[in-house]
Amino acid sequence: MKIKKLLSGITVLALTVAMVGCGKTAEEGKDNNEKTVEYPKEINLTYVKAPLNVPSILQKSDDLFGKEFKDDNIKVNFHEITSGPDQTQALAAGEIDFLHALGGTSALIAASNGVELEILNTYSRSPKGFMIVTNDSSIKSAKDLVGKKVAGPKGTVLHQVLVASLDKEGKTIDDVEFLNMGIPEASTALSDGSVDAALLAGPAALKALNSGSTLVTNGEGLVDGIIVTAVSKEFAEKYPELVERFKKVEKETLDYMNKNSEEVIEKVAKEVDLTVEETKEMYSWYDFNIDITDKDIQSLEETQDFLIKNKMQDKKIDIQKIIYKAK
Repeated sequence: MKIKKLLSGITVLALTVAMVGCGKTAEEGKDNNEKTVEYPKEINLTYVKAPLNVPSILQKSDDLFGKEFKDDNIKVNFHEITSGPDQTQALAAGEIDFLHALGGTSALIAASNGVELEILNTYSRSPKGFMIVTNDSSIKSAKDLVGKKVAGPKGTVLHQVLVASLDKEGKTIDDVEFLNMGIPEASTALSDGSVDAALLAGPAALKALNSGSTLVTNGEGLVDGIIVTAVSKEFAEKYPELVERFKKVEKETLDYMNKNSEEVIEKVAKEVDLTVEETKEMYSWYDFNIDITDKDIQSLEETQDFLIKNKMQDKKIDIQKIIYKAK
């Protein structure tokens, strides 16, 4: 009887160990008394292709996130939400887990309004990619914009370029007639002559310049043009391992880009409807390094000052507190 009981106990123990080993769970800690968390069935992230978001284009076309989480039976869904406010609203509503390519301005405004997000890493920096262009030959610099109609998206890096360039000349946004509109609309308004200058980025800016428009200024020396990747604070706290694996895919993507630049440029050119030469030129404007530097933090601080000064952000926040820290 004792031997049968002993064998029965060993069998139960073996089955228990086997069941634990097969479960798709994330450990919250190494203490056996702590609970385990079931992985989610889906991961939802934004897909923003423009201006030239090469990592996102590759990650979607090659299903890089899907491959990473396939063995865990986690489906990865891409959502094409390009407006910063719409992105942060979707995250606040629990519909999106990762905001992949979110303007630094939108991240700060959302966080100051109580949206529980954390900046996971930088996505890109592209001061040269944000431009003020014109078809008026009399406009040579920002000071020549005084009294002119300037169109572009409010509360964005482009808006910040306009304000910073005017400030450098001792002028303010009140010295121009600023019309708030999206990049496509601003480009059209510039083409039909209804505005004197437009705030453009990426392919829209490049196509305008190739069509005869001239550059008034870009963000170089004025702003860093920081775009970030943000994660839902709730998701980050619940699934820290998945967040680290998300970052792993980001790093692997950059490594692939660095080692296969010609192949990458050809693939991306088809996706954004540019020539290989145009894509190569734009690609040179971007720094896709995801590591957050002290300079990035300083730039975000300056962006916050800009937002508060221009009454687009009411409450100042501690930026260090919304930077993701590995759990």
